[in-house]
Amino acid sequence: MSEALAYGILGQLGRDRRGDDSLTIAGGGDPVFQTPWRIAEAGAAALGAVGLATSDLWQLRTGRPQAVTIDRRAAAASLRSNTYVRRNGEKPVSWDPLAGHYPTRDGRTMFLHTNHPHHRAGALRIAGAKAETREALAEAVARWDGLAIEEAIAAGNCVGGLVRSRAEWNAHPHGVAVARLPLIDIVKIGDAPPQPLPPLKKDGSDRPLSGVRALDLTRVLAGPTGGRVLAENGADVLHVAAPHLPYQTELLMDTGHGKRCAWVDLTRPAGVETMTALLREADVFTQGYRPGALAARGFSPEQVAALRPGIVCVGLCAYGHDGPWAARRGFDSIVQNVTGLAATQGTLETPRNMPVQALDYIAGYLAALGAMVGLARRVERGGSWLVRVSLVQVAHWIAGLGTVDAARGAVELADDELANLITESVGPFGRLNHLRPVVQLSETPAFYARPAEPLGSSPAFWQS
Repeated sequence: MSEALAYGILGQLGRDRRGDDSLTIAGGGDPVFQTPWRIAEAGAAALGAVGLATSDLWQLRTGRPQAVTIDRRAAAASLRSNTYVRRNGEKPVSWDPLAGHYPTRDGRTMFLHTNHPHHRAGALRIAGAKAETREALAEAVARWDGLAIEEAIAAGNCVGGLVRSRAEWNAHPHGVAVARLPLIDIVKIGDAPPQPLPPLKKDGSDRPLSGVRALDLTRVLAGPTGGRVLAENGADVLHVAAPHLPYQTELLMDTGHGKRCAWVDLTRPAGVETMTALLREADVFTQGYRPGALAARGFSPEQVAALRPGIVCVGLCAYGHDGPWAARRGFDSIVQNVTGLAATQGTLETPRNMPVQALDYIAGYLAALGAMVGLARRVERGGSWLVRVSLVQVAHWIAGLGTVDAARGAVELADDELANLITESVGPFGRLNHLRPVVQLSETPAFYARPAEPLGSSPAFWQS
């Protein structure tokens, strides 16, 4: 099933099965963990497509394809990658205690995301909580009807969502809009002559993305995961953030491997100049802000393509580029609840989020996949390209795969199995234990050339 799904994903990007492809997806199937959703198949399929796209770039550089191997159980584990990170033997804390499900007055359930300080403060203020405690927030939410507080949270630029059944979501105007969208798409946004990949070095150290410059303007998990995949295959990935924007630093210990991290503040003219200079020499530009958010700064995909003809832009967002909720803020946990995944994981009355963040990680894999397909198109056809991915499209795709008996899954992988998936790096964060890359390539094994580093650790320019 996973191999067919992988080719189905690639087919949406115009890449058909080829005679010299070698894709093997092995290992036990779902359930790996206690979820009815086929997350092992989904993760393995997305990573299988990534592996084939990586092989395609290597073949464009050398004339040789590579054999790609994926283990389903490792793929499932990768969808909760941040839970396996240990810093000097300790597990970093990433969830705010106020985040979670809250009953409403009309018998519905609201999920609130409070991991960013301004979202936390906004949820407390909008709900009318009398204290900054979970009990006070629950008391406040219980005075609201479900749809009313969902709309109030969205109007207040905060993040939350009402728990829905799959049937309710499918009938929702945005659910209807999402059902019309593909899982991932790529569109041409500008003209440019064909451009070869960077030339190979004489020392034999090249990897499929060696010399490719990727500007990673994303936060949280999905976008940074995409950048990490590019880095593990040799790209020079520069992760850009601004000091005034909230960021869960502990997530860098999961997604920051292989990257450099720099400060660029787009609220200042100097920051806009720096971003412009970086984009003029970039090959890939990944951004994870809501549709249209960067256009006001002069960095819409079309503006970027005019600035740097031949660039591949990747846009990730929560709710997609079409439909009434396209501009709404959201995270994996929220989208699970509004689309009915959480209600199926538990029940509508007692919803539970999946034991993995499949929407985030798979969206990240798809972002890297789209970037690589765009680079291949640039070599073969020229042009500037835009790849579009969203959490809600991933949710729709996973739901379409059907369910299994969750009771057969384990709460956790066995210690010996998990140990075989873990690697260690030592750097600015200290000693980090974390998952190694899942995609196995026969000629250029994926690896992280540098350890994760804190935001702003590196200068905002490309390496020579």
